[in-house]
Amino acid sequence: MGTQEADGSLMLEFAAQAFQAKNFQLACEIYERQLRDQQAGVVDWGLLLKRAECLACCGQLQDAFDLYHRAAAQKKLCADQLGTLVTCLAEQIRSREPPPQSDAKGGIVTCQECQGVLCEPVTLPCGHTFCRKCLETSQCKVCRATVRESTDHHYRVNVVLSNVISKWFPSEIRAVRLAKDGSALLKDNRLEEALDKYKEAIRLVPLDHLLYSNRAMVYLSLKSYKLALDDAETACKLQPYWLKGHLRKAQALTQLGKIEDALKEFLFCLVLDSGNETAKSEAQKLLLNILSPGQSQGDFSDVLQMMSHPSRLKGSLMSSDNNINSHRIYRTNLEYKKNVILPEQTSPTGCNTVWKSLQPLENIKDGHSKDTLSSEECLKTSLTCNTLKRKLGKNDTSEVTNPEIASKLPKTDVSTDNSADMDLPVSSPVDSSDLECSLCMRLLYEPVTTPCGHTYCLKCLERCLDHNSKCPLCKEDLCEYLAMRKFCKTELMEDLITKYFPEELKERKVLYEEEIAELSNMNKNVPIFVCTMAYPTVPCPLHIFEPCYRLMIRRCMETGTKQFGMCIGDSVKGFADYGCLLEIRNVEFFADGRSVVDSIGKRRFKVIQHSQRDGYNTADIEYIEDGKVKEEDYEELLTLHNAVYDQAYTWFSTLKIALKTRILSHFGPMPAKDSDLQVNPNGPAWCWWILAVLPLESRAQLPFLAMTSLKDRLTSIRRVLLFMCRSRTR
Repeated sequence: MGTQEADGSLMLEFAAQAFQAKNFQLACEIYERQLRDQQAGVVDWGLLLKRAECLACCGQLQDAFDLYHRAAAQKKLCADQLGTLVTCLAEQIRSREPPPQSDAKGGIVTCQECQGVLCEPVTLPCGHTFCRKCLETSQCKVCRATVRESTDHHYRVNVVLSNVISKWFPSEIRAVRLAKDGSALLKDNRLEEALDKYKEAIRLVPLDHLLYSNRAMVYLSLKSYKLALDDAETACKLQPYWLKGHLRKAQALTQLGKIEDALKEFLFCLVLDSGNETAKSEAQKLLLNILSPGQSQGDFSDVLQMMSHPSRLKGSLMSSDNNINSHRIYRTNLEYKKNVILPEQTSPTGCNTVWKSLQPLENIKDGHSKDTLSSEECLKTSLTCNTLKRKLGKNDTSEVTNPEIASKLPKTDVSTDNSADMDLPVSSPVDSSDLECSLCMRLLYEPVTTPCGHTYCLKCLERCLDHNSKCPLCKEDLCEYLAMRKFCKTELMEDLITKYFPEELKERKVLYEEEIAELSNMNKNVPIFVCTMAYPTVPCPLHIFEPCYRLMIRRCMETGTKQFGMCIGDSVKGFADYGCLLEIRNVEFFADGRSVVDSIGKRRFKVIQHSQRDGYNTADIEYIEDGKVKEEDYEELLTLHNAVYDQAYTWFSTLKIALKTRILSHFGPMPAKDSDLQVNPNGPAWCWWILAVLPLESRAQLPFLAMTSLKDRLTSIRRVLLFMCRSRTR
């Protein structure tokens, strides 16, 4: 007997391991064998439920249901034990009818979490914008970038975007404020007053799914379940893949006793968000209700039939006569109006709404439809009328199939350019000045929003932070933001500018590209770093801390040249007439804005004209190279070269160990001889290396840079080395 129990325990351990390894079929077979081996009339309900879980995970839902039903009949089942079954039901729906990808873009001023018009918009460092109240997790809902835990307090409302939305969408903003008041009243259990607030908000914006969802919640509290269901269904039609709308609908169906329909809704919620604990918990309770004998208000066979034909689920959830496109997640009222109709009204342009010919939205109840058009609706109406007129031509309005629409077309001239589809009506409050940078007073280009909520052009902000680590407007400390060195563009702001101001953006881009082209010219206005002597092929590490040089280095990186000139100072001209072009190999930034630049010498140049730009020196230059010698002189040059190289190597070898170590760590080892002395226009690399390590003053080093004769340079180096050896002997 003891052996059998030991074998049974071992098999159960194997089953648990198989289940963990997702080998559900094997685990199921082991549990079935263990159940068969039990004594007649004795049932281990724990084993039976584990086998039911395995069957559910294998997709054998009917068999799993039979076991769960058997356990429920003996009151051996509770809702918490149905989690696996619920998850499997949702997964099966998702595998057959996956929801659209969450990266689908919607309306420009739409929050990608609640899918409503942005309320108190907050822009995260990654560049994505959400309503303040939607920032609940430590990750961006779009790119999954980590968000600070103190986001709600640390990151402020985007000032420019908030002003734009308030100006462009006054009805929506007023409705949001009414909804806020309604939420506060709901918390205080002043239900009738809250209901009035939401009704007033819906009259202002009759196609806002958030308002219908919130009003459904009020109706649920008032136990007006039919009205709650109507509002929830409307919200689901406006936003077919919005989780909260389906939660509200499921809650209303539950209260109305429609258990099967409620279960389908909760399962669909889990399809949209598998981690939603509310939907999972409620689905488990409903399943237990269906499984429990004598208490069932539904039939699980209908659920299984729905699983066999998941398109039926999609149809039951998404069915509407308004032909809403169910393949988009994020929408705004602009997009809804292609599919739903509002009462006949007159737009600011004088034409009746074109929505009259479209299919009406069902289930919009008392007071939902007799409302004024929102500002965005007026915009869409005007654009549609203008588009119709443009396509028909000035004198072709008679060809419109709907004479009522044709009679109402605006009489103003409209451009025939196709890009006019994106233009705004003349009467619109939209103005490019609403999207200007407060630093350069031009249209925002590559807009970046700081944690304090102010938006600037990327280049304008970087230049300001070169001088001061505080926000130019509110003076809030941006040290942490600066330390990130990751200024992501505000995507929503870019979309607004691209859509509504394409011509202004085109001009702004041309201006920027002209500036970049000018900065990329490596003969005229070349940036000059006035500091130390630099030579071709020799490394030159630099510590950058002055604001003007921060700007200079950044521009070198942005233009792609990654090059600047290095000259020593001159008391009269500002900097010497000869220098060396340096190429940036790497830049390491520090939290306070300082940086260490790893650069190396490339080419020598002569300054033609000294000048300045934005606080740093520039110059018009011409490059200089060594002249080549003829074959009869090459042998003499080669002999001199070898002798001076050996002399330099001997001098370096006799230096003290500590000094040699410092030189090697800074400049690297002495380069070897070149096989061809004239292959490099600057001459052999070792010449510049030895000049860099020789203890000469800058003024004594400068003539070597200007020489165009390798023979003269070698002769001068020999003299210096002889002098150094004599000085050491003395």
